[in-house]
Amino acid sequence: MKLRVLLRLLEIQRVLLRHGLDGYVRATHLYRPLRFVFFLSPGIWFARRRPGSRAVRLREALEELGPIFVKFGQAVSTRRDLLPPDIADELARLQDRVPPFPGEVARALIEAAYGAPVSAVFGAFDATPLAAASIAQVHAARLLSGQEVVVKVLRPGMRAVIARDLEVLHALAQLAERYWSEGPRLRPREIVAEYEKTVLDELDLMREAANASQLKRNFAGTGLLYVPEVYWDYCRNEVMVMERIHGVPISDLATLRAAGTNIPRLAENGVRIFFTQVFRHNFFHADMHPGNIFVLIEDPQQPRYAAVDFGIVGTLDPRDQHYLAENFLAVFDRDYRRVAQLHLESGWVPAATRLDEMESAVRTVCEPIFDRPLKDISFGRILLRLFEISRRFNMQVQPQLILLQKTLLNVEGLGRQLYPELDIWSTASPILREWMHERTSVRTLLATLRRNAPALLAAAERLPLRLERSLRTPPGTETAALATVELAALRRELRRGAWRRELGSLGAVLLLLAGLWVLAHRQPLWPAWLGLSAALALLLAGLRR
Repeated sequence: MKLRVLLRLLEIQRVLLRHGLDGYVRATHLYRPLRFVFFLSPGIWFARRRPGSRAVRLREALEELGPIFVKFGQAVSTRRDLLPPDIADELARLQDRVPPFPGEVARALIEAAYGAPVSAVFGAFDATPLAAASIAQVHAARLLSGQEVVVKVLRPGMRAVIARDLEVLHALAQLAERYWSEGPRLRPREIVAEYEKTVLDELDLMREAANASQLKRNFAGTGLLYVPEVYWDYCRNEVMVMERIHGVPISDLATLRAAGTNIPRLAENGVRIFFTQVFRHNFFHADMHPGNIFVLIEDPQQPRYAAVDFGIVGTLDPRDQHYLAENFLAVFDRDYRRVAQLHLESGWVPAATRLDEMESAVRTVCEPIFDRPLKDISFGRILLRLFEISRRFNMQVQPQLILLQKTLLNVEGLGRQLYPELDIWSTASPILREWMHERTSVRTLLATLRRNAPALLAAAERLPLRLERSLRTPPGTETAALATVELAALRRELRRGAWRRELGSLGAVLLLLAGLWVLAHRQPLWPAWLGLSAALALLLAGLRR
């Protein structure tokens, strides 16, 4: 282990001890060989520990340790059902009330980014920040045109701080994978690599501005989610300027209720937004803690979410997206055998796993919570059961899904705070069923064929030459070096595969041409039916070979 990594680990322990969090040190196996260094140090004996409750000391320690630790506190703060109330209340302060850096420093950073005085860019600029988070803080301002905006500024020195702690995480992941029995299954090195990409993306505010623009486009005209306008002329890598919104923080339930807000509708819309982002758009806001979500209540009966902070967004590989949707629908239908089959097909569990055993395990976890509102579900117990199942069946962690799982926990936590009677199953099921229906519709198929038409036509042009080469290959011409039964069988299988590909390509081209004929409203229709019949015949022939 590198010296600077070891020094950082010792510094983390020193901070925990100084804040009176000895229990966390004693509970951490990694630190057990090191903690005696501090317990035997006179500096620790006579050091005055920070005053305050356990929750306050934990929050202050995370703030002192830096942005990665603050982000951990933000993530767990949304799960009040899993935390003692005092700790949940204090960690919630990490969402937008991290100690700010001086406004004069922010002004200097802005002027360096623009190469001009703040007064030449903004008609007004408030040096007192509106909110401060782990990586950046936000200031109210007004453009020279009079438009109210917010200016987001990166904290100074963030790249060096984050790079240091990422190095620590990589070192710990390597140790865990090498010496921990659960390491290969939990894949800590890959998880840290995924997290590294996510946190480094947050340091580029131009990327965040692009994320906001995409999300705004996705929800334009829906009335579900409002995304502030980005002012591109004022955006730089370290500075971003957006429209200022005046909404009620999602955590301010007293104000929402006093205004007569339709809370059940608001909670249901949160679930709709999540599933729409993940499955219809495949582009989701992945940092949906309460500090980043506001509610617009011009019409309290039709409340709208307004999102800020778009530094973390997620997308899914189409294959993972399909398997996730199938898993959700199978759970909604209580088809636990299908859930087990999907885990096997996706490779998330070893191929030798017994289907009936996994089906029984999934049923044991899911059946007690089905059709229950959030208030009657103990997610802490469910998480423990799911962890037991994953260990029993040697289920590997999927690092590419970690961001989605974190977002789902955030959304569920918000729903629990807003409306504990929310029935997630009945709200989410129609959205997923509609998406799956659209995904398999003829219209979607034709749109896919039209999009891939150039590649299909290029393959069709090469098809005659490939067919001629395949037909020319005489049987039994293997060289003496390859004259074995196994290699001959392999050659036959390769030739059969080539035929399947050629027949499939020709069938796809005919299917495309038939679809284009119909879409062009050409008459008569018999050429389209003839092309469709020929395409199906070729595809079936390819499957039979």
